[in-house]
Amino acid sequence: MTTRTTAPSRPLPGLAALAALATGTGPALEVTSPSDGRPLGVVRQADEREVEAAVRAARGAQKGWAARPPRERAAVAHRFARLVLDRRDQILDLVQAETGKARVAALEEVLDASRTAAYYGHSAPGLLRARARIGALPFVTKTTELRHPKGVVGVITPWNYPFTLPASDTVPALLAGNAVVIKPDEKTPFSALLTLQLLREAGLPEGVAQVVVGPREVTGPAVVDAVDFVMFTGSTATGRKVAARCGERLVGFSAELGGKNPLIVLEDADVPAAAAGAARTCFANAGQLCIGPERIYIHEAVRERFTDLFLHEVSRLQVGPGSSWETQVGSLASPAQLAKVRSHVDDAVAKGARILAGGAPRPELGPNFFAPTVLADVPETAVLCREETFGPVVALYPVASEEEAFARANDTGYGLNASLWTAPSRGRELGARIEAGSVNVNEGYAAAWGSHAAGMGGWKESGMGRRHGPEGLLKYTESQTVAVQRLPIAPSGRMSAERFADLVTAGVRIMNRFL
Repeated sequence: MTTRTTAPSRPLPGLAALAALATGTGPALEVTSPSDGRPLGVVRQADEREVEAAVRAARGAQKGWAARPPRERAAVAHRFARLVLDRRDQILDLVQAETGKARVAALEEVLDASRTAAYYGHSAPGLLRARARIGALPFVTKTTELRHPKGVVGVITPWNYPFTLPASDTVPALLAGNAVVIKPDEKTPFSALLTLQLLREAGLPEGVAQVVVGPREVTGPAVVDAVDFVMFTGSTATGRKVAARCGERLVGFSAELGGKNPLIVLEDADVPAAAAGAARTCFANAGQLCIGPERIYIHEAVRERFTDLFLHEVSRLQVGPGSSWETQVGSLASPAQLAKVRSHVDDAVAKGARILAGGAPRPELGPNFFAPTVLADVPETAVLCREETFGPVVALYPVASEEEAFARANDTGYGLNASLWTAPSRGRELGARIEAGSVNVNEGYAAAWGSHAAGMGGWKESGMGRRHGPEGLLKYTESQTVAVQRLPIAPSGRMSAERFADLVTAGVRIMNRFL
């Protein structure tokens, strides 16, 4: 692999103004950059009472916001989408500073946030309009389905995509007529605060969206206990706790959780393209990507060729800090994440795995860099075999047949994303055999992730509900049926109950044939 040096980090103006947008007067939280340890800024934290006050304020602002026509709310989303592109470099600088990721990985956040906002800006008015439905009795029952906002939505986001996740979850909730309280990870609060600033610049009234910062064990539960719906992104273990808490309160919950995503290379794959795509995908965002592959299953017929080409592509990855567009792999987000990645690799090697590439930290690049790592012969007993590593590490597994490839890919409690490399003519048919919420054929994750009109989310232990697509907005609404009846659905006048029963039975027979 290639190491890149870089110029000194760019200064980040305006962080004090962003910090002032946070709701909280508690202890100061110092935010540092994981790539070089430099301090970025300070944000005041909110305690439980301040979170409750933020939710009350949001609830007070929500009624006026919901009263605006959907097209007026959608105009805010369109302006936000344009602002995100206009302020691209500012967003990239901040995201890189807070996460240590490569600039090309930060670009994904800009593009996704803008496209999500534009998609919902276009589609929200149609999704929210009143819809006529078939009534109980034709011509005498007029039935309409309405959509109402939930109220206040809590959006809890992690550190790995600190700009696009707050944006892409908040925008559809707002367009549905809700207010939103965002709780970002305490390592990356400024990206969420920039989201809030841009939404206000786009015309969102003050109070409708707010950001609360604080320790996850304090601020997170306080948000969950106060809001009317929770959108959570994070680990499966924490997701279970959030779901249980929401269940006790009988409030809605949607979540994108962990994954141990497979990448399958079949006998008919374009092997050079698969090798290049796998290297690009497995180490995107330094592997800190819920939908990135951590397991590669290679058909025995192409195993040797794929492995050689893949290792060559990995050796060419440019690793390092800084804002160069040529850098492909940046820093891990924290010492804790570095320690987890290292422990998974060391455990696998101790149990018999072979290191084909990487396998160690790169302290000469910065405190939290880890080399892109490829392992073979990882045994079932290794932690890395089954648990999500969430770092620049991937394991190779040979398979003798398509059947074995799909069986092993599906042999997991997770089901978030998958990558399948095969002839395009077989892509949809074979993709449907994988137990995952999204499947990318001849791509790693960007094809499905970037299809904003289609839902994205996990099966099994990888989540509940969907972001993107109609469901990504409608989940933030309550459905209401209003049925206006012109004549009673009951015997009337001199009609006997038996005669009424015969008539309605005959009517239902006719309805069953045509409706």
